[in-house]
Amino acid sequence: MNLGLRGKVALVTAASKGIGFGVAKVLAQEGARVIISSRNRANLDKAVSQLKDLAGSEVHGFVADLTRRADLEKLVSEVEELYGGVDILVYNTGPPKLGTFMDLSFEDWEEAVKLLLLSAVWITRLVAPKMIERGWGRLIYITSSTLRQIIPTIVLSNTVRLSIAGLVKSLAVELGPKGITANGIMQGHILTERAEQILEDLASRRGVSREEVMKEVTANIPVGRYGEPEEIGYLAAFLASDKASYINGAMILIDGGLVKATL
Repeated sequence: MNLGLRGKVALVTAASKGIGFGVAKVLAQEGARVIISSRNRANLDKAVSQLKDLAGSEVHGFVADLTRRADLEKLVSEVEELYGGVDILVYNTGPPKLGTFMDLSFEDWEEAVKLLLLSAVWITRLVAPKMIERGWGRLIYITSSTLRQIIPTIVLSNTVRLSIAGLVKSLAVELGPKGITANGIMQGHILTERAEQILEDLASRRGVSREEVMKEVTANIPVGRYGEPEEIGYLAAFLASDKASYINGAMILIDGGLVKATL
């Protein structure tokens, strides 16, 4: 299916690896002009090189720490200097600290709010004016299935990411009449470094092997496996297209059937 993304300017944050990289890869393969960000210059340069080799598309990378508003202002300014503005924002972020409620400090909570909420607010506020001016835009937020079903050892994610659902619905109502859609993706277990960290943490807490924990996790996923980062990319690319223009304000699960709730 041709999604009509050729030439669109797509900014994918925290995309040097993992889910962000998977999304950037699919968008580049669809012909979008892709800009990725990362805090780490070495990881960023490697990712840009890989994306160019895989997709043969225009790919640029800029260093940015999502918890620093000045970095995001610089990032968006650089993209606007290159292309005049962002057509598609795929907001992705690194994970917050692992831990139960009593494991976490006040400082951990403050950092998580910056990482998981304020960064989304800041970058959206920066890219939205050009989208409004053009009368077209796509705002896509990568969150987590923890919005629907918590994981006890990642309380920061369970709690703070919920605010993104409120942001998505608010933006959908306010910006929908201006040709801009806002949607969220709630992914389940995806094969990334973060998934490995969670497996190791759970194994350590329970005094069992990583393999035992992984077997237990996959047993609860009806399709019987972890997802791949590119599978999040396929959904993001569809949401970015005009074929998804009637999808607005949605929080979409992509978890292999892990969450058993009906609503």
